[in-house]
Amino acid sequence: MIVWEDLGTLRTVTESADVTYDAAFRDLAYVYLEDSWILDVTATEKALRFVIEAVLTPEHAEYHPAKPGEQYCYRAGILMISSAQPISFERSEAPPAIDSSGELDYGNIDTFTGVDWDGTAAWELTGDWGRAIVKQPTVVLTLNL
Repeated sequence: MIVWEDLGTLRTVTESADVTYDAAFRDLAYVYLEDSWILDVTATEKALRFVIEAVLTPEHAEYHPAKPGEQYCYRAGILMISSAQPISFERSEAPPAIDSSGELDYGNIDTFTGVDWDGTAAWELTGDWGRAIVKQPTVVLTLNL
C-alpha cells in the first residue's frame, strides 16, 4: 500500500454532485470508464498511469463500430492523472485476473467522482486495482495509433 497523504474525512461533494468525469475532463468526453479495461496501473507521488482499453462512445472522434465478438469500440491507450499535490493511492491486495488473451486484467475504473476531502474538492477513483484520491487533477488520455 502506498499512501502519500492521509485520507482524512471524505464526503460526497454536494454542490458538484452532478458533474461527471466525462463532463469535467475534456479527454474523457465520450469515454465510458466503467466498462474500459485496466491492463496496468502505476502510481507515483503525484501521478497515476493506467494502461487502458478505453470504451469510446459513438460521439467520440475516434469511434468505430465494435469488432466482431466485442460489445464496444475499444481503443488502447494511456490514461494519465496527475496533480501538483500528493495523490493518495492504495493498491488493492487482490491479484489481477487473467483475461482470455492471457493479459493481466485489473478490472475497470468503477467510480471517478467528485468528493470533499477535508474541506477541499478532490476526485476519488476506485476499482479492483485500488483506490486513489486526487486534488485538482490534470487528466490526459492518449490513444494508441
